[in-house]
Amino acid sequence: MESNVIIRLACDRVDIPLFNEEERSRRLFTPGEIVTSEQGFMRGHGTYMEDENIKSSVAGVMVQVNKLITVKALKGRYVGEIGDVVVARVTEVQEKRWKVDTNSRLDSVLLLSSVNLPGGELRRRGVEDEKQMRKYLQEGDLISAEVQNVHSDGVLSLHTRSLKYGKLSQGILIKVFPSLIQRRKTHFHNLPCGASIILGNNGFIWISPITNAEGEGAGGFTQNLEDVVTKQDRETIARIRNCILALAHCKMMLYDTSILFAYEESLKYEVHELLHQEAMSDVAFLTQHRLALLEK
Repeated sequence: MESNVIIRLACDRVDIPLFNEEERSRRLFTPGEIVTSEQGFMRGHGTYMEDENIKSSVAGVMVQVNKLITVKALKGRYVGEIGDVVVARVTEVQEKRWKVDTNSRLDSVLLLSSVNLPGGELRRRGVEDEKQMRKYLQEGDLISAEVQNVHSDGVLSLHTRSLKYGKLSQGILIKVFPSLIQRRKTHFHNLPCGASIILGNNGFIWISPITNAEGEGAGGFTQNLEDVVTKQDRETIARIRNCILALAHCKMMLYDTSILFAYEESLKYEVHELLHQEAMSDVAFLTQHRLALLEK
């Protein structure tokens, strides 16, 4: 059985004129598409020059910093920057360090000297601290941390020298594309619906019940595994999780406002109904509409 297939190349299609920078930065560019034909711009990662036009070499969104234009790939590994908040999983305990998975090309490093000691004690780490490393963090533990340094080979060096960072306890981990996480001033949020959320720049999102204890006096290593999470909290966490998956399925940017709007629009559905295609599209469309009205 023979069938004719028409393949339309991105380089042959007519580019849609973009009249302002806001409209240009929101849309998705495909490989070979003209990002800008204006003069005076420098091309960055994900772009190339052809016929005095800056074109996209990957499928993604345009990011402009002053006169530098880059296209951030929609799908890809996490490329860390200093100051990024990440959610990571410990994969190996080594000498004076932990290796952690941050969704990047290489495993990241968390040094023993870069974590708070139990009780917040400030002193030099010794041999006894090395022997007790598995009491602090062991394989499989989830942590929240901050990128302290990016080495020349791409390995990220993390630190948890703040009580808001440390070992994570009861909750749900969601993995999305890092490009969908919008960079904000803070990535730790207590939502009014009754859940706490950490939006990691590496695409790992952590949802947990709101707790009063901040791990004070324990250096960020406490876990409330014996505490009972109520049914209402579990339903709230599950609903937020499905809302995030709906927004990610429609390639919408994830931040506290978009997630809260999606949660409010999802209340007309049961939690399990949010996994259906129609419900996901409806919630994402209504959320996008509210965000557009908010920006006006």
